[in-house]
Amino acid sequence: MKRIVLTGGGSAGHVTPNIALIPRLKELGYDIHYIGSEDGIERKLIEELGIPYYPISSGKLRRYFDLKNFTDPFKVVKGIGQAYKILGKIKPVVIFSKGGFVTVPVLLAGKLRGIPGVIHESDYTPGLANKIVIPFVKKVCVTFPETLKHLPKNKGVFTGTPIRPEILQGNKEQGYHITGLDKGKPVLMVMGGSLGSVKLNTVVREILSDLLKKFNVVHLCGKGNLDQRYKDLSGYRQYEYIKEELPHLFAMADLVISRAGANSIYELLALRKPNILIPLSARASRGDQILNAQSFEKMGYSKVLLEEKLDNQTLLKTINYLYENRDKYLDAMAKSKFENGIDKVIEQIQKHSLG
Repeated sequence: MKRIVLTGGGSAGHVTPNIALIPRLKELGYDIHYIGSEDGIERKLIEELGIPYYPISSGKLRRYFDLKNFTDPFKVVKGIGQAYKILGKIKPVVIFSKGGFVTVPVLLAGKLRGIPGVIHESDYTPGLANKIVIPFVKKVCVTFPETLKHLPKNKGVFTGTPIRPEILQGNKEQGYHITGLDKGKPVLMVMGGSLGSVKLNTVVREILSDLLKKFNVVHLCGKGNLDQRYKDLSGYRQYEYIKEELPHLFAMADLVISRAGANSIYELLALRKPNILIPLSARASRGDQILNAQSFEKMGYSKVLLEEKLDNQTLLKTINYLYENRDKYLDAMAKSKFENGIDKVIEQIQKHSLG
């Protein structure tokens, strides 16, 4: 049986594309193992699937001054040693990485072991972790065609992003059953990312009285961000995190407010959901979500609202604009040439596997 090591972590966006690949890899006869961080979100998500999980030490690679920049390199070196031993034991034919800081030790150890690596870059421009390992891998799969110009010649390949098939199989009626919402109003779904957005959560709750005149609101607010003051408010449902039920909530939604991580926005495109994207600001990130969002707005798939401009009136005005013009966005998404990236990514994995 062919063995493959998957790696990626630090955020749900670095894990869900790997999860999307797992059913197809199993069909092809791969014995799947996962190397991730000791306490990242990936550990829980992967262990729930019954995939063997190997935690290693990893350090964050920061672009700004922090005292941990002097100690984290030692964590990376330790992680390389741990990954080297694990890979020697597993003996995979290939390593596939979705990105995140934990992947650097895994791919460097893989290079030392002579195990080919294939990586995936979701965002418009490569992240720092992927930039470090690009010289040591066989191929870089990308979500945006424009990303190819940021890569060495013949290193990149446009595959799109792997989308979990189950996300497309939701049932609208099941969504109403889960939430208990009345069918008389359109549904606005608000997602601030797996950790939640404090500012977005606050603004949405401040305009609930206006929103609920026209919409039902489903609010995925992130871990620890439930507000008990609104638990019995008619037409409003708040959840920390939704997993199995998420496809049904998507099926029920008429509009979606979301961050602009590449996996999230391509899921919205695949689902044909008119959406408002509120990317992480350049102060809180390297600006990749802003580029992702601008790309989707240019193609007519999304309406972008920058976090710096997010306030009560601006958000309410943007929601009403999107709803009134939703057909324009639906038409643009229907004309897109979107394809699920699962098959193209797996083609690269098979092409660059040992043997």
